[in-house]
Amino acid sequence: MGLFLLTFFLIYGGFHFYFFLKVRAAFAPGAAAQAILVALLILGLMAPIIVRASERYGFETLARLMSWTGYLWMAVLLLFVTASVLFELCRFLTYLTGLALRTDAGAFLPSARMLFFLPAAVALGMVLYGFFDARCIRSESLVIHSAKIPKEAGRIRIVQISDVHVGVLIRGDYLAGILRKVREAAPDLLVSTGDLVDGQGNDLAEAAAQFREIRPRYGKIAVTGNHEFYAGIDEAIAFTENAGFTVLRGEIATVAGAVDLAGVDDPGIHRSGFRGGPSDREVLSWAGGGRFTILLKHQPLVEKDAPGAFDLQLSGHTHGGQIFPFSLMTRLVFPFHAGNYRLTGGALLHVSRGTGTWGPPVRFLAPPEITIIDLMPE
Repeated sequence: MGLFLLTFFLIYGGFHFYFFLKVRAAFAPGAAAQAILVALLILGLMAPIIVRASERYGFETLARLMSWTGYLWMAVLLLFVTASVLFELCRFLTYLTGLALRTDAGAFLPSARMLFFLPAAVALGMVLYGFFDARCIRSESLVIHSAKIPKEAGRIRIVQISDVHVGVLIRGDYLAGILRKVREAAPDLLVSTGDLVDGQGNDLAEAAAQFREIRPRYGKIAVTGNHEFYAGIDEAIAFTENAGFTVLRGEIATVAGAVDLAGVDDPGIHRSGFRGGPSDREVLSWAGGGRFTILLKHQPLVEKDAPGAFDLQLSGHTHGGQIFPFSLMTRLVFPFHAGNYRLTGGALLHVSRGTGTWGPPVRFLAPPEITIIDLMPE
């Protein structure tokens, strides 16, 4: 975790320094203006730390204010730097073309001020679109016919949510919109594949009450994600259970006498200083009776000897990258990035793009989803 934070602040600090250089090149501000700009950029850099500290010590108003401003700024800055690098590359290629053709390309080269305003406009436009798109929940459908589902059980509808990140930003009306979409799907069973909660010290009683209003006939089941351990596993489990979920941590639950659900802790438990539980294969071995078996696992990682021991794995964690073009990097880390993947042995893996957001309350080309899985008799 310490290495992650060091890497994050080195990269994020570099982005702030780049922004400072672009402002100075475009406007040549005086010493006083530069000092004010540096102070604001340091505040932006430290916003995530201020948010966490404010949450932990109960400064709710400060946490909300810094979350909205700090995380929206994060999205704007990341997209500004990306767009700016692309514009600089175009400028450099134009310059090289002029040299190759032995012509003066100066008239086609944008000024330093234009090289600030163009990426700024692109970044602001993308963030504005992504802010509203993050609240437009899509329903992804998956129909599975299996001889393991008895005819008398009929259709069993499972709705998957993942990476909701209930906390200082996702609560109240935002959470109500998510749960409205879940309610419209009319699930027989609701499952959460990790990162349900992301708050530290927040009063989440209202959010838990909102979840309790969802009462599928076969109940609600959840597994842990990495953020449950970051937020404090005891508090996260207490919230999840107060919200009406049964939390599976290396355990099996049987639904409708037809479906076994195997739930495992997030693999990041080891990096959080906790002792890990049994392997996926070991937990799956406890399922029996030839029932349809679903593995609930936060990260879309597949143990080499696990396929064949389950029929369906439901995961999340990647957010589908959340904000393009950063999805290109998350795709390199997680080959099972978003959508459906056929595994060896005939098993199916579905990776949710996630239902909420982490950090910036923005999604761009990675819309949020709930997943509707209909298990049908063959």
